[in-house]
Amino acid sequence: MSKEKKKPVKNKIHSRNKNKDRYNLNALLALNPKLGDYLKPNFKGEEAVDLSNSTAVKILNQTLLHYYYGVEHWNFSDQNICPTIPNRADYIHYMADVLMGSNFGNLPNGEKITCLDIGTGATCIYPIIGITEYNWNFIASDINAESLESAKKISKENKALSHKIDFRLQEKGKDVIYGTLRKEETIDIAICNPPFYNSIEDAKIETLEKGAPYTSLEITPEIIYNGGEIRFLKQYIKESKAFSKNCFWFSALVTKKANQKALPDFLKLVGATDVKTIHIGLGHKSTQMLVWTFLSVIEQKEWRETKWRTKK
Repeated sequence: MSKEKKKPVKNKIHSRNKNKDRYNLNALLALNPKLGDYLKPNFKGEEAVDLSNSTAVKILNQTLLHYYYGVEHWNFSDQNICPTIPNRADYIHYMADVLMGSNFGNLPNGEKITCLDIGTGATCIYPIIGITEYNWNFIASDINAESLESAKKISKENKALSHKIDFRLQEKGKDVIYGTLRKEETIDIAICNPPFYNSIEDAKIETLEKGAPYTSLEITPEIIYNGGEIRFLKQYIKESKAFSKNCFWFSALVTKKANQKALPDFLKLVGATDVKTIHIGLGHKSTQMLVWTFLSVIEQKEWRETKWRTKK
């Protein structure tokens, strides 16, 4: 008897993600012919974008944003990390699912939703997707003034984004929410793609251990926090407790497996009333979405009725 072949495990991608299927290369080339300078045969012998080239990656993602999201102007320094659009879009789509789960399966009207993007970066990527996909409003914070100016410029140059984002500088590098969210403000969700490493040297060592070369594009101060991912996330969680009545759902991406195991217990220890873990990931990287709230069932009901209910 022949052994049954195991089916390959497919990458999970959200059903609403515009890039859940392979992109139309010919359509992208027609929109941006410069992409044609960065093609090479893939393992099937088909023409594809050379993802080992950082310039090619940036041009590809610029073109994807233009083609699928209508964002024509997305320029930033080559010293900043270029995010991959499908991965970032998945975070937004899954947070939309969390909102639906809190509202009897109905997505609250986008104009009524305000999202805090902690560490928006020079590319402003999460506000871009959250606005173009769901019409959410954003508070976008960052500790780097130059990155914030870059994000502001992107917002100003794209009509759909203007007047939808409130940019705020985080002046204290150790703080996460303090200094950006005011005590009297309420937000519906908070998102965060935290820094991974304790230092640039640690980032270089870990990258080399994985067998991958590092470049100045891949290792920047954006991914560094004193104490690394775990210290940043614990600080974030402690501060979220101080803003427990200001936000319905806090969330963060968690990359390190040890942290994925430890943080749900830490959240329960500090008093979170509900903790969700959602595994997302494309390519070779698996990431966990950690989502939590401090609101009681009664407080959640009041939030829905006062903030999300559509008047008839």
